Amino acid sequence: MATTTASQQAAPQSAKPGPMKRILLIALIAILAAAAAGGATWFFMSRHTASAPATPAAAPAAMPVYYALEPMTVNLQSDDGESHYLRIGLTLKLDSQATQDALVARMPEIRSRLLLALSNKHPSDLAPLDGKRALATELAVLISQPAGANEKPMHVDDVLFTEFVVQ
Repeated sequence: MATTTASQQAAPQSAKPGPMKRILLIALIAILAAAAAGGATWFFMSRHTASAPATPAAAPAAMPVYYALEPMTVNLQSDDGESHYLRIGLTLKLDSQATQDALVARMPEIRSRLLLALSNKHPSDLAPLDGKRALATELAVLISQPAGANEKPMHVDDVLFTEFVVQ
C-alpha cells in the first residue's frame, strides 16, 4: 500500500506547474516575440534600403542665388505732358554664385541698361499685370546679355519685383 500512496502523491504534484515554470514560460514567449519583431523590422528596413539605390535618384536641385539690386527711380515717357515716375526694386534669381559674381563685376553697365530700358516705358504699359510680366522678361534678357563679343551670356532665372511704384 505504501507504493500506491507514493505514486498517488507524485501524480498530483507533477500535474500542477510551479511558479518558476510559469515565469520561464512567460520569459521564453517574450524573448521569442522580441526576436520576431526585430527580425521583421530588419527584413523590411533592409528591403527598403536595397530598393532605394535601384530607383534613379534625381539630382538635388541646386539652391538658387538671390541678388538684390539697389532700388531705381526713373522718369517715364508721357504723352499727356505730365511727369510720371517709376520707382522699382529688383531681386534677381540666379543659377549660381559664379553668375552673381559676374553680375557684380558688370553692375554699372547692367544698371545703365536697365535705366535706359525703363525710361522708354509708358505708365499705361506698366499698369496691367501682363505689362509687369513682360517687363520682368525683358529685364531678364537685358541683364543676361553679354557685355562684349568674347563674353558668354549669363543665366538669369527670374527677375522679381520687390518694389514697384508708378506715379
